[in-house]
Amino acid sequence: MPHLTSAKRGTASTDVRTGFGIPGFAHPLVAPAEWNELTRPGTPLHWVVLNVADGPGGRPDPRCLEAAGRLRNAGVRVLGHLDTAYGLRTFGEVISDAHRFLDWYQVDGFLLDRCPADRAALPEVRRTVTTLQAIRDDAHIVLGHGTHPYPGYAEHADQLVTFSGPWSDYRWSQVAEWTADHPPERFCHFVHGVPRPHLDEALRIARWQGAATIYFTDHTGHGGRTEPWEPLPGYWDDIVSRIGTGVSE
Repeated sequence: MPHLTSAKRGTASTDVRTGFGIPGFAHPLVAPAEWNELTRPGTPLHWVVLNVADGPGGRPDPRCLEAAGRLRNAGVRVLGHLDTAYGLRTFGEVISDAHRFLDWYQVDGFLLDRCPADRAALPEVRRTVTTLQAIRDDAHIVLGHGTHPYPGYAEHADQLVTFSGPWSDYRWSQVAEWTADHPPERFCHFVHGVPRPHLDEALRIARWQGAATIYFTDHTGHGGRTEPWEPLPGYWDDIVSRIGTGVSE
């Protein structure tokens, strides 16, 4: 049994609809099937991250524009991938990437990947988020901490990624007690290396810990930090049928 904080147990019986947050598939040129799957009716998507080349890339990419356009036409929110490098990238670099995402791909918001989680970095992250909201009305902002951050971050974004890592850690993970003050739709969990027989257990952990946006995959990371998320899970149809509005064929 995973270690669970009792303060969150009430969320297991709520009516919050679980859905996918896609951390970022590989480029549409090499992963066309993955991008096409996202427009299938009944797929429970909360949002999809567009990561052209560890960000928006150096020039507009027509294949990425086409993929993003299909999703947006289907009513799916598309987020631009902004790497903050745990605070090592400058404010100007991050905002410049955001402008390119908006100009070239008309994104609906942003995932701030590798977002700092400590209290000291909060003012700079708040400054970045405030600027993103100013340059894109109604921007959906996700802070990709990958761990439970200082609680004050929850006041400055739509969602927080409070877990990103392997199944071997997730199944024994604990939830921070302060998250009980917020609804499940505020939190996201990304878990790689989840075996098919453990899907139900993983979904139970997400419900008990109060995370309504998830992405589980059987792939594991052996190289780059985005590697596990780039292909579809081997059990994609299975997990869609478990949490979606319809059963995938």
